[in-house]
Amino acid sequence: MLRIALLAAGALVLPLTLLLFAQWPLRDAVQAGSRQANDLAQVIFALYMAVAVTAASIQGSHLAAHAGGEAAPARWRRWAVAGCTAPWAVFLLWTSAPSVWQSVLQLERFGETLNPGYFLIRVALWLLALLVLVHGLASLRKPG
Repeated sequence: MLRIALLAAGALVLPLTLLLFAQWPLRDAVQAGSRQANDLAQVIFALYMAVAVTAASIQGSHLAAHAGGEAAPARWRRWAVAGCTAPWAVFLLWTSAPSVWQSVLQLERFGETLNPGYFLIRVALWLLALLVLVHGLASLRKPG
C-alpha cells in the first residue's frame, strides 16, 4: 500500500516539470499566469519532496548513515537509523505544530500573489516528518 502511494506521488514530477517549463513562455509570450504556475509548482515540489525522501530511503538510494559501513550488522544499522530519524521527526512535528496549525486554520496564501495554497507547503513538512518517522519505526520490525 505504501509503495503504491509512493509511486503515485512520483507522478507529481510530470506536472511539476510542465509548470516549471511553462513559466518562461507564460511570462514572456502570454504575459500572464507565470506567478500562478510558480505557486502551484512550489506546492507540488513540497509534496513531492516530502514523499521522495522516504521513497529514496525505502529503495536504498538515499544518503544513509550506513553507507560504507556494511561491516555492521543490519540490525544495528536499523537501530542507528531509527535512533537518528525518529527523534528528529518527533522534534520537527512538535516544534512546527503551532505554525503549521495556524497556517492551516488561516488557509495561508502566498505572500506575493495572494494565491491560496501556501499552507500546503507547511503541511508537506508534517507529511515529510510523519513518513520519516513511520519508515524509521517500521524498519525496526524487519526480520534479520
